[in-house]
Parts: sequence; structure tokens; C-alpha cells
Amino acid sequence: MFLQRKIALSTLWQLASQVTMAALSILTVKFVAVGLSKELAGNYNSAYGFLQLFGILADFGLYAVAVREVSRAGDRKAEVLGALLILRTIILFLSLGSAIVIVWLMPMWHGTPLPIGVTIAAFVPFFTLLAGIIRTVFQVEYRMHCVFIAEVAQRILTASAIGLFIFFGVRSSDNPHVYEAFLGIGGAGALLLFILSLLFARRSMPLCLRWNNALLKKLIVAAAPFGLAYLCMALYRQFDVTLIALLRPDFELQNAYYGFVQRMADMGYLIPTFLLNSILPLLSERHEHGEATESLLGKTLFAILICSSISLLFSIFWARPLIALLTTNAYLSTATQSGSDSVLRLIGFSMFFNGFILYGFYVLLTRHQWKRLVTILLFGGCLSLTSNIILIPQEGFMGAATTSVIVHTALGFLLLAEGLRAMPASFDWNDTIRWIGFAMPLAIFLFFSAPLLTSELKTIVGLGAATLLMGILAWVLGLDRGILRGIQKENLV
Repeated sequence: MFLQRKIALSTLWQLASQVTMAALSILTVKFVAVGLSKELAGNYNSAYGFLQLFGILADFGLYAVAVREVSRAGDRKAEVLGALLILRTIILFLSLGSAIVIVWLMPMWHGTPLPIGVTIAAFVPFFTLLAGIIRTVFQVEYRMHCVFIAEVAQRILTASAIGLFIFFGVRSSDNPHVYEAFLGIGGAGALLLFILSLLFARRSMPLCLRWNNALLKKLIVAAAPFGLAYLCMALYRQFDVTLIALLRPDFELQNAYYGFVQRMADMGYLIPTFLLNSILPLLSERHEHGEATESLLGKTLFAILICSSISLLFSIFWARPLIALLTTNAYLSTATQSGSDSVLRLIGFSMFFNGFILYGFYVLLTRHQWKRLVTILLFGGCLSLTSNIILIPQEGFMGAATTSVIVHTALGFLLLAEGLRAMPASFDWNDTIRWIGFAMPLAIFLFFSAPLLTSELKTIVGLGAATLLMGILAWVLGLDRGILRGIQKENLV
């Protein structure tokens, strides 16, 4: 019973951390959009977009195996954690160092603020990924409140420091030092996250930084399938911002419109990721013991369908008020120019299908069918690269958004089919009825309320009303009993 309480409490801390971080990240996006000119905002988004691929390379799938390896290590937990830190640090220097060298050598970016921006922004993935390995300690020891404190402290520092610039009157600044300061503040926040994580971890597990060839080789082999899969995923989900910067001379304006929506989408992508990360250990354990998984997978798939539908409906019907709330009116579409709201309407479909991509991703890895998974994701990466090269030069950021929808739709169907074939799920007619009963009233409310959201205050009130409606629908349809309690019961069996 004590272990069950610890698992439940740990899950709640993770949920609280993600919700709070999302709220503070949205506030930071707003401050950046207000404080920087479109050109510098485009460079800001381009810097982080360029680093995404190298961050995936630096991760190398290590976090995906870290919890499993540390929890299995017994008395050697400290040694395994130390080896993971050594390996992560080496790969970080190689990957992020390569990113910095490449960005300074690219001739089309000479004379732009992008190279110095990437150099400063590199501190964010460096310290964040180091902290990610240390996070393993808190998951194994069920001390996720430490993660909550460290992550929220990071976001508070970032949001409040950038917010001070706005408070003192910085608006649409074209001063490159303000741009550099915003990026530097992000690095300071990541450093705080790493320091706090390190201090908390040392209370329960001492670090043992000892070189062990056999252990390092074992970790590389275990992480490689995950690393390959995440790299292929990054090619179709994160590389478009960099392709815009490579293929468009006006990339600063293009990525100003596109980059903020991508950061919003990244938050939407986290919802099914968080759900599946919580369920993966139980799914792996049941599969290894030959126990039934159909019911658990059915509840998981239903939860993904509900969450994905929410992202899609808000993106379609409330794109304009949400962009106005999270950025400024300068990023909205006009009669002659597509804006960030046009991008969001398209990217909503990417967020919808992303849930099914991740479902197939985790199921295939559970069945150790990583070759099939990597093949499908590699197809998605090639499709994305080809489509972007064709569409971006002519259509700019709208071409990138169109490509995103094409690729996510194709991969969603392919990986969902492969996941269901690898591990069948119990999804009956009643689940379909409940999904329709939830999605249809929400769509009607969003459609008819959208014209009323003519100011930021009205949009905030509308979000509160929409949240209340979703809560009522969930209670009436029994979603809390059918999904949340069902999954919790499966986890506590």
C-alpha cells in the first residue's frame, strides 16, 4: 500500500510539474513576442530550432534507458548513474560543439544574429540534458517533488527575468543585445535546473564518476535503438525551422511566424508523451511476464484520442484568439499575408496524429521491434525533407506547415496500424460513442464562441469556460472513471 501511494504521488508531482512549466513557458513565449522585433524573434526561434536536431543527437536515447538501467543496478546505482553522466557529457560536447561550428561556417548566415544566438542558446540543451540524466534518481526513488521544484524554479527565473525587460518598456526591440540577453536568460534557467537537480540527487545517491569501458559500451548498445528512433523523429518534427533558415533569404520573418507555433505545438506534443511515459513501465512489465495488455492499451488509446481531439479542436476554431493571446496581433493573418494563426490551424492536425505516432512508437519498442520502427520513422524523415525542399522555397512557413500535416498523417496511420498489430488493444463501440459525445459539444462551443473572443481578457475567460465544459463532459460521460481511474487501477495492481 505504501508503494502504491508513492507511485500515485509521484505521478501527481509529474503532472503538476508539466502543467506549471507549460503555463510559464507560454508566458515566456508571450514576453519574447512582445519584446523582440519580428526579425529578432525569427532569429530567436531559428536558434532553438537549429539546436533541436543536435539536442536529439546529444540525447542519443540515453534517458529512455536510464530509469531501467539505474533501477536494475541494485548496489551499483551510483556507478551506473555516473557512467550515464560521463557518456551524456561526452556526447553533448561533440554534438553541440558541432552545431556551433556549423552555424558559424554557413555563408548564408554571415552577418545575421543567428550564429551568436545559437552559441548562447546551446547552454540550454547542455544543462537541460545533463539534468535529465540526474532526474533518473528521482524517478527511481519516487521523489518527483524534487523535479517539480527544480523545473518550476527554472521557468520562474526565465519568465520573470525576460518579463523585467517588458516591465521596463522593451517593445519590438531591434537591439541585438536584448536578443542575446533573452537567450542568455534561457541558459541561466537551464543552469539553475542542473544545479538544483544535482544538489537534490546527492542527498539520496552519491555520484560515482568512474570510467568503465564495459558499462559504457552496454549503455550505448541499449540506448542506440531509442537514439535512432528519436533522431528520425527529429528529422520530420524539428528540422523544418532549420530548412526555412537554409532555403529562404527572409528566414527571419518566416521563422518569426512559424517558430512560435512550433513552440506551442511542442507543448501539445508533451501531453501524450507524459501519458505514455507513465504507462510504459507497467506495459513492459506485463509484456515480459506474459500478462494481458489489451485493456491497458485500450484505455491508453482512448486517452490519447481524447487529448489529441482537444488539441485539434482548439487549433482549428480558436487559432486566431490563441495566437493573439500568446504572441501579439502583429502575428495574425491579414487579407494579403498568412500569419501564425494560419499555421496553427494546420499544425493542429499534426498534434492530433502525433498521439498515435507516439502510441505506435512505444508499443513497437516494448515489443523490441525497433528496426521496423526506425524504418517507418526514416520514411517520415525522408518524406518531410523532400516535401519541405519542394514547398518551402515557394510557400515559406505555410509550406513547412503543410509538410508537417502530410508527414504526421502518414506516420499516424502507419504506426497506429503497426502498434495494433504488434499488441492488440481493447477499444469497443462504447469508447467511440463517448469520444463523439465529448468532441462534438466541445467543437460546437468553440465554433460559436470564437467570434466573441476579441480581446486577451475575453480569451482567458473563454479558456476558463471551455475548461469547465470539458470537466462537465468528462464527468457526464464517465471519462474520469473510464480513463484516469482505469489507468491508475492498472498501475496499482
